[in-house]
Amino acid sequence: MSSVEKPEVQASPRPRRKRGVPEGLWMRCEGCGATVFKKKIDEHMGVCTEAGCNYHFYVPAMKRIEQLLDQDSFEEWHTELSSLDPLGFVDRRPYPERLREEQARTGLKEACIVGRGYLRGRPLVCAVTDSAFIMGSMGSVVGEKLTRSIEQATRLLLPLVIVSGSGGGARMHEGILSLMQMGKVCAALGRYHDAGGLFVSVLTNPTMGGVAASFASLGDIIFAEPKALVGFAGPRVVKATVKAELPEGFQTSEFMLAHGFIDRIVSRPQLRTEIARVIDYCVR
Repeated sequence: MSSVEKPEVQASPRPRRKRGVPEGLWMRCEGCGATVFKKKIDEHMGVCTEAGCNYHFYVPAMKRIEQLLDQDSFEEWHTELSSLDPLGFVDRRPYPERLREEQARTGLKEACIVGRGYLRGRPLVCAVTDSAFIMGSMGSVVGEKLTRSIEQATRLLLPLVIVSGSGGGARMHEGILSLMQMGKVCAALGRYHDAGGLFVSVLTNPTMGGVAASFASLGDIIFAEPKALVGFAGPRVVKATVKAELPEGFQTSEFMLAHGFIDRIVSRPQLRTEIARVIDYCVR
C-alpha cells in the first residue's frame, strides 16, 4: 500500500505588534492647546512655534544658564551649601526626607544656582532660581547663595543677572530663618547699588511670593518673559480676599508692563541680545 503524503500545514503568522509612539516625543502646549513636537520646542529654547502662540514652557535652571551664557563659560559657586532642619519640621514627611526626594527628582541640590560666566564675551555674575525644587521657595541656602553672589559681584565690579523662576516665597519649613532671607538679599543689593553695580532682573513664569516682593522687583532693569505670572499672592487668593472681579490679565507680565512695574517684555530667544545691549549701555 502506497503511502500518501500529507500536505504541509502552513503555520499561521504571528500577529504583528502595533508600534506605538514612544513617550516623550510630543507635548501639549498650555498656550494654544496644540500638540507639538518636543524636539522642535527644545530647538527653540522651550518656546512654542505654533503661529501666534509664543508660549514659554518651563525650563530647568541649568538649561536656562546654557541658553543665556556663552558655551562652557559658567563657573558654579557655593555648591557645598546644603539645607539644615532647624525646626525639626514635619508635614506629610520630615523636611530632610523631602529635601532628599527633591534632590533626586530634579538633580539640583537646592532651588538656586549661582556663579560667574560670560554673555557674548561680557563677564557677569548670574543666578537662577528653579520652581521645580519646592516651588523655588527661598530657604536659608537660597538666600545665602544669592547674598554671596551679590557680594562677589560687588567686589569684582561685575554686572549681576538674576533669573527668577519661583512660585513660592519664604520656605515655611525653615520658619523665620527663611523669611529673613528676603531682607538679607535686599540689603546686599542695596550695597551693590551703592557701589555702582548694574542689576538686571529677569522675571519668568512664575515669579511669586517673597521672591517677587524682594529681590526680583529691585532690578535696575527688569525684563519679563511673555505671559509670566508675577505677583505676591496668586489671583485666586487676591480675588477671594478683595471679593471683587480682577482686571483682565491681572498679574501677567503684560499687565505689569502696562502699569510700570517692569521695563520690557522679552521673548526668551532675544534675551541674550537684550542683556548684552543693557550691559554695553550701562557699564563703562
